[in-house]
Amino acid sequence: MLITLMILFPNAKINIGLNITERRSDGYHNLETIFYPINIKDALEVVVSDELSFNSSGLDIPGAMEDNLCIKGYHLLKKNHDLPPVSIHLHKNIPIGAGLGGGSADAAFFIRLMNQQFKLGLSIDQMTDHARKLGADCAFFIENKPVFAFERGDEFEPIKLDLSNYKIVLVMPDVHISTAEAFRGIKPAMVKDSLLELIAEPIAEWKKYIKNDFEVSIFKNHAEIRGVKAALYESGALYAGMSGSGASVFGIFEQMPDLQHLEVENQVFYDV
Repeated sequence: MLITLMILFPNAKINIGLNITERRSDGYHNLETIFYPINIKDALEVVVSDELSFNSSGLDIPGAMEDNLCIKGYHLLKKNHDLPPVSIHLHKNIPIGAGLGGGSADAAFFIRLMNQQFKLGLSIDQMTDHARKLGADCAFFIENKPVFAFERGDEFEPIKLDLSNYKIVLVMPDVHISTAEAFRGIKPAMVKDSLLELIAEPIAEWKKYIKNDFEVSIFKNHAEIRGVKAALYESGALYAGMSGSGASVFGIFEQMPDLQHLEVENQVFYDV
């Protein structure tokens, strides 16, 4: 008999600014960005089962089961803990290939769920270390609070950033940007003013100083994404930018905008 453990709702994040500062000797890049959680969510359910399995509904998830980060998270925990086989079901709602960290969120929430339900006794730091092994931004979703992220994007400094009095709208064009494509157009460079300092400026000033290094080449190759950002500013956004390596673009507004003209060719998420 299957015993239901728990359902959690992994949420997405946006990047407010993203600077690629240097290439590392291990092949990765050092960067700095602001991670901010938003209210677009998947649904993750885990039940004890006779064998380890993964299935999904909602948006199609590419790749084999063994490549899914939740499955990798299970095997990671299994190395040091006596875990029974589980059946994992993920209802996918967070757009894929959007720069929103949906897969990373699913993995981090899976670790949190397993730790809680099976009483593994892992601290926040220990869960963060486990998540870091699965992907650079997985670790963020363990605490899931606004942070200044640096190095590979997996080292954090908490920040006091509250956008709850504003309206955040996310637009997802019908475009998929691979990580390889995003990094092909990058030229790492050190920054004069850190995002940690710039984020303290009034939001209306952010567009003067806060940028996403991926936008230069991606906007050149994908005019539709560039057009979404321009449309958000034309609709009154205080700040707009591409999240992570794209293709999603978000806008921060004082009042909820009318973006019906963008809904024709894009998926639009209001008040996230």
